[in-house]
Amino acid sequence: MKILPVILSGGSGTRLWPLSREQYPKQLLSLCEDWTLLQATALRLGAQQPGETPLGEAAPVVVSNDEYRFIVAEQLRRAGRAAGAIILEPVGRNTAPALTLAALHAVEGGDDPVLAVMPADHVIRDGVAFRDAVRLAAGLAEQGRLVTFGIVPTAAETGYGYIRRGAPLTGLSRGHAYELARFVEKPDQATARRYLESGEYFWNSGIFVMKASVWLDELARHRPDIAEACRSAFAAREQDRDFLRIGRQAFEACPADSIDYAVMERVAAPDAQSGERTAVIALDAGWSDVGAWDALWSVNAKDEQGNVVQGDVMLHDTRDTLAISQSRLVACIGLKDLVVVETPDAVMVAARDRTQDVKKIVEKLRSEGRSEISAHRKIFRPWGHYDSVDDGERFQVKRIVVNPGASLSLQMHHHRAEHWIVVRGTARVVRGDEAFLLSENQSTYIPLGVKHRLENPGKLPLEIVEVQSGGYLGEDDIVRFQDSYGRG
Repeated sequence: MKILPVILSGGSGTRLWPLSREQYPKQLLSLCEDWTLLQATALRLGAQQPGETPLGEAAPVVVSNDEYRFIVAEQLRRAGRAAGAIILEPVGRNTAPALTLAALHAVEGGDDPVLAVMPADHVIRDGVAFRDAVRLAAGLAEQGRLVTFGIVPTAAETGYGYIRRGAPLTGLSRGHAYELARFVEKPDQATARRYLESGEYFWNSGIFVMKASVWLDELARHRPDIAEACRSAFAAREQDRDFLRIGRQAFEACPADSIDYAVMERVAAPDAQSGERTAVIALDAGWSDVGAWDALWSVNAKDEQGNVVQGDVMLHDTRDTLAISQSRLVACIGLKDLVVVETPDAVMVAARDRTQDVKKIVEKLRSEGRSEISAHRKIFRPWGHYDSVDDGERFQVKRIVVNPGASLSLQMHHHRAEHWIVVRGTARVVRGDEAFLLSENQSTYIPLGVKHRLENPGKLPLEIVEVQSGGYLGEDDIVRFQDSYGRG
């Protein structure tokens, strides 16, 4: 049985602002362990325990967007789980079209694998229990069922949708499968408490297992408009280096819908006569969608006072608090049930039971056109990253790190000159008609209007300080002549 992981990595995760930004969302962050959420998702099916039967899964197919493409590829490479394909959506159209693109890719060569479809931004603590559930789900999917995972609830949670189970199908020592009776929208508190007490309801995980052909057939039956738009967009695809670009015009015309609404709810509806077409598997594996700061506090290890601390943080007389520091010392005194998050350009403090209201701050930032909603001070590029350390009238200072063997584009600026000082490593500089090497503590000057390129010919990261001066210092003042990464 071939199990093909499909990782959906297009969300923005703004409820975890200020760590998660539109240009660097939560799935790219290390929130609970050394790996990022994306890396942990890619490793989840393959991280076998001693004595565990291998799942035999293929390299994952990742559906993402153009903005994250190089970061996604690099993070997977560093985790040792390079993608079999990275499919780039030209615009976001929710999870049903994203899964359809992956399914079309999966059947292209005549195969029909079982797809294990997972969001890139979930936490699952018990990998063994998860893989047991995937094995059970894959067996049911081979029989033609559309399978989802229902999270065994631990509280009367009103922030999740629910799934009602039907008659039992079969079971394993670590999980049980049931017919899927129906999906339920997010309930009020009293209804959620009733669901919890009944034992008949699960939280909706957003994780699915099904054969690629079964998904495509059911989508064509229930949402032929989405199916046709995705087929047209996939037919217009283009290979761009390691990425598969989907036809923009056809995909823009595709309706947006989720996997649940487009197919699963319709197949599981009481009047759909679903028979043996759906199933839900009970999953008790330390799952969280890390949808808000209180959820992150819940899933992380705590000290004796119930605090979760990341970074340079000092606590005194503080309890049940999440405190995160990225760039400086954060001191917390006499706090209880709070969330404190510091980044180089923003600080957010909230009551732990009000973290869902972060979206109101995000909405205000968006309405005011603030840059803090979209990007961090540190900006990642395919060649490395840069950090805007200081700026003022007619100047800007950046710390630039170039990966080994990488290079910036051959470029020119109309409005600024640049001074480069090498802090660590060796730089190869192209300036006009000349090319030369700079070592640590050496510097050079790039006049306004002169073609130039920065390269790292070494095996260690290159770090430089760049001082820009001029009348306009925006990132759009770049004319590219050559680029290793296909950017215009």
